[in-house]
Amino acid sequence: MDEVVEGAMPVRRDRMGLADIARDPEAFEGFYRRHFDAVTRFLARRVEDPHLVADLTANVFLAVLDSAHTYRSDRGSEIAWLFGVTRNTLLAEQRRAARELRATSRIAGRRLLDGDDVARLEERIDAEEPARRALAAIAGLPELDRALLGLVAVDGLTTAEAAVVLGIRQGTARVRLHRARRSIQQLPGVMPVMGGTK
Repeated sequence: MDEVVEGAMPVRRDRMGLADIARDPEAFEGFYRRHFDAVTRFLARRVEDPHLVADLTANVFLAVLDSAHTYRSDRGSEIAWLFGVTRNTLLAEQRRAARELRATSRIAGRRLLDGDDVARLEERIDAEEPARRALAAIAGLPELDRALLGLVAVDGLTTAEAAVVLGIRQGTARVRLHRARRSIQQLPGVMPVMGGTK
């Protein structure tokens, strides 16, 4: 095993790869520490409830344990794969919530967070308000175009990484991203928040 020091916390990385985090608690802890902030930022851009952000973050890392063996470095970066898992977890939750809302007309069963947890998540949600406004502004675009814009312009992935997350070809992603950007140039306040081109 190689040992890499990130900050003051030693993180073991198994040469066998990401699949080993399901068997090696220290490797999983290192993966969790490396990517926790990115996952919570991704979710806080799309969800306004701190309890749900916390629950989804936990669900993402549980899904990582179950699906780490599916990661292939030749298909994209670790973070692109993780954002794919995060996006799928979020979409599954949205479908579940919609079914429950239709059945019961309200969402129940939220677990309690302590005051510090809620305060941290509320700060993160507040910090991501400009990104949520940008995502809301592009809501009229087709779902795939919205996802591409969000992954590239808001989450900071490259077009190639976003293509991996969405399971499409890079050329297709470039064309759709170009069309989507062109179609939203008229929307007020979007382009400064969306950043430049990538």
